[in-house]
Amino acid sequence: MREILSGRLKQCRKEKGLTQREVAIYCDITEKAYQNYELMTREPRLDVLIKIADLFDVSLDYLAGRTDKRPVNK
Repeated sequence: MREILSGRLKQCRKEKGLTQREVAIYCDITEKAYQNYELMTREPRLDVLIKIADLFDVSLDYLAGRTDKRPVNK
């Protein structure tokens, strides 16, 4: 799951045209913390993961690799 999560975080961020710093600011975490998520050295807390999913307009299931469907239907 970690490899899928880190890959999808990076893919979604790039598709949105955001920097790691911008995502970190939105999630109220340090840039280093977000970098660690993309590098697979740490996993985000659930509250942070929810913010990331909202920012990228995807589901938690998509980020975790439980589904390949995206974007979230709102």
